[in-house]
Amino acid sequence: MKEGDALSILTKNITQDNIAKYAEASGDFNPIHLDESFAQTTPFNGTIAHGMLLLGFLSELMSNTFGHDWAESGKLRVRFRGAAHPGDTITITGKVSAIQEKDGTKTTQCALECRNQIGTILITGEGNTKSTTS
Repeated sequence: MKEGDALSILTKNITQDNIAKYAEASGDFNPIHLDESFAQTTPFNGTIAHGMLLLGFLSELMSNTFGHDWAESGKLRVRFRGAAHPGDTITITGKVSAIQEKDGTKTTQCALECRNQIGTILITGEGNTKSTTS
């Protein structure tokens, strides 16, 4: 990979079932995620996916691209900018923004973004991973 290269695009459909399963796995049963009646009274106007569920999709994109190196050294720094609702299709994209080599270690930095089907930005940030150079 070189600076400017795009990562493969990852697309995910958000369903209330996904959200409920994530709540079970994480132990996060906040009603904003699970109770439609309650969620309708909030500024979100309905249930929303857990932010960490979306963050997991960014990590999946990096894992698909960098494999073991991501598992060993991956770091994410993100900003949540919007919410995903059941019925949304989200697209996670990335681009190599910098590569640095020093003392036999290559650090690859990627600009990451998550948008919904109408183009609203949900997450922006960066992912960094390290690998050994030969």
